[in-house]
Amino acid sequence: MELAIHFIDFLPGEAAALGPTLADAAKAAEQGGATLFTLADHFFQMEAMGRAEDPFLEGYTSLGFLAGQTTTIDLSLLVTGVTYRYPGLLAKAVTTLDVLSQGRSMLGLGAAWYDREHAALGFPYPPLSERFEMLEETLQICRQMWSDNDGPYRGKHYQLAETICQPQPIRRPPILIGGDGEKKTLRLVAQYADIWNSTTSDADELEHKIDVLNRHCETVGRDPGEIRKTVGLFVNPFEDPDGYFKTVERYAELGVEMVNTGPFPGNPDPVGFIRRLGDELVPRLAEIG
Repeated sequence: MELAIHFIDFLPGEAAALGPTLADAAKAAEQGGATLFTLADHFFQMEAMGRAEDPFLEGYTSLGFLAGQTTTIDLSLLVTGVTYRYPGLLAKAVTTLDVLSQGRSMLGLGAAWYDREHAALGFPYPPLSERFEMLEETLQICRQMWSDNDGPYRGKHYQLAETICQPQPIRRPPILIGGDGEKKTLRLVAQYADIWNSTTSDADELEHKIDVLNRHCETVGRDPGEIRKTVGLFVNPFEDPDGYFKTVERYAELGVEMVNTGPFPGNPDPVGFIRRLGDELVPRLAEIG
């Protein structure tokens, strides 16, 4: 079982300290044996985690910064909100990250949800059904831009006269789709994703979601084994280690290969927490699966 570190709290404080802390966090994750470092794609802090006015850094600028601070760990947003960037720009941004990181980018993509920051900063926030249509078209456009097809794309929401993307990625960025919606999200996972990230923390519910995903794969003619399963397990593993590892072992039985966790909001020492994860959690996770 692998570990991914999700960093979501930039902590109130001096702006000058944010960059060094973020760099130290990513380097601690890499040195501790985590294989993926992710940020949330927001412009305001999520209200469930703090105040909207708390410091929050733009995601792709931050990942580009981290590409120069690390050497082996994969980098991604968990997940990119489809409403925030036109698909051609998004494909180019992820490609640039991949080239500059020497093939360590991923594209995490979702339908977006934080209506407050949309309204505040002037991003359109169409109904959910339209956002899912935009999500599917964005997946199609990114795949086309990472192919030999430089021709046009004509969709309901997006029209591209050309899909030139040079240079091409060093490694075609794996596509991660996050979420557990059974009708739309898991259908898109089956059709387009290399990686599925579930937010379901109950193992029995996760087993049900996997069954639904398998049925979608059968419908579209996809081998479910081609889709890597990851889970956001955002609980403190040090509060109940036995319970935590019991849950992880159950995940492994269901085919999950990676769990995501990270410093919790308000942690005064996020880098120290990540180092502890590397020292105490990674070796035990490596024995599972």
